[in-house]
Amino acid sequence: MSANLTLVSSMGLSLTLFISGCSGVVPANLGVKDGKLAPCPATPNCVSSLSSDQEHGIAPLPFTGSATEAMARLKNIIARMKRSGIIVETGTYIHAEYRSALFRFVDDVEFLIDDNGKVIHVRSASRLGRSDFGVNRKRIEDIRAAWKDGGK
Repeated sequence: MSANLTLVSSMGLSLTLFISGCSGVVPANLGVKDGKLAPCPATPNCVSSLSSDQEHGIAPLPFTGSATEAMARLKNIIARMKRSGIIVETGTYIHAEYRSALFRFVDDVEFLIDDNGKVIHVRSASRLGRSDFGVNRKRIEDIRAAWKDGGK
């Protein structure tokens, strides 16, 4: 009986360590540098409105009104999404984390308001792995759909 309990405990610990390892380390390149978000890596698990190539490029979110209103609307959309949380927020920037349901993989999603251009630049990237099966692009398009609905 004791050997079975030890085996089960070891398996549980191993699974816990595996799942917690799926979150990875917060990338050092997040944030705003020289007025821009970091470029996407060469891997296909990232999209950015500041990328010009077809694989990584995605349109920014247009807005009217003030940057403050746009930020409030964006925060409302993020708050309503499953397994999301805002990690860093300034007057014109948001870094949010989204976790996958099963293995708790983390994607870093950033938003940067360009008040002069009346757009919100977006960047969504997987922390780990090479492919994301289109999850980052779909997430931004889901945010875009909510944005078009007025943040509802």
